[in-house]
Amino acid sequence: MNHPKAERVCKMKRVNTCGGRLPPSPSGCMSDPRPIGVFDSGIGGLTVVKAVRDLLPNEKIFYLGDTARVPYGGKSAGTVERYSLEMTQMLLDEEVKAIVIACNSASAVALPKLEKTLSVPVVGVIKPGAQAATAVTRNRHVGVIGTRATIKSGAYEKALRVLDVDVRVSRKACPLLVPLIEEGWLEDELTDRVIARYLEPLVSAEIDTLVLGCTHYPLLSNAIARFLGEKIKLVDSARNCANAVAELLDRQSLRAPSGSSGSLEVALTDAPDSFLRVAREALHLDVGEIQLREVLHGAATL
Repeated sequence: MNHPKAERVCKMKRVNTCGGRLPPSPSGCMSDPRPIGVFDSGIGGLTVVKAVRDLLPNEKIFYLGDTARVPYGGKSAGTVERYSLEMTQMLLDEEVKAIVIACNSASAVALPKLEKTLSVPVVGVIKPGAQAATAVTRNRHVGVIGTRATIKSGAYEKALRVLDVDVRVSRKACPLLVPLIEEGWLEDELTDRVIARYLEPLVSAEIDTLVLGCTHYPLLSNAIARFLGEKIKLVDSARNCANAVAELLDRQSLRAPSGSSGSLEVALTDAPDSFLRVAREALHLDVGEIQLREVLHGAATL
């Protein structure tokens, strides 16, 4: 999808997700001032935004949270795919230069479709997390926790076995963790007990690496690490996704011009709830004034 403003920005020759090449800029400039688009089913993807902001402070970021339809984790694959197409179309309307799917459920289900249809590069959170896990595991036994949709999809298992056919994967859906996080119970005895209940079977199975397969979960990294101890390594999908974004921008000459001032805009599809306060306090993000956007249902025709 072309936008008049996008035609005016400086663009180098770069590969899009369909395998073609976008035309080079007449000036030959090797930077792009347009924002990075990030979307999630809600506000949990702000953990990815925080990681990207820390790593790429010069970049503009436009974050879109589908708070009207959160969570995606319990919905069907077809519904998650349709919602993801609608969210990405809304980001394209903001003239973004790349899209980050800061949602494990959407990455697991919708990424293949988005890679074929989007006119800008797209990054999910699953492949970077799998790459980090295979790099740090010592006994080649990796645990994965996430929403029911992410775990049911088997996306992490597939990604891990592409990298190492002999890796063992133990997985566990943890549906109670997101509500506890959104209540702000990050350091709470009840949350600790729920973590123990979910993770005990993975520890007993002798995993040595645990992938936090939901962008909410980094907010519980301290509590999870306390339970696991030092022998099991945590893989934060948000941080590794940010690394993948940086590599993409460098590879396709999409970095913001040097000296640019980074910024963050946040738009939601429904009024924010108390979790926005939790995210602000835990992540120390200045999200400014929240914009409200109506869902564009026609976007599913991408």
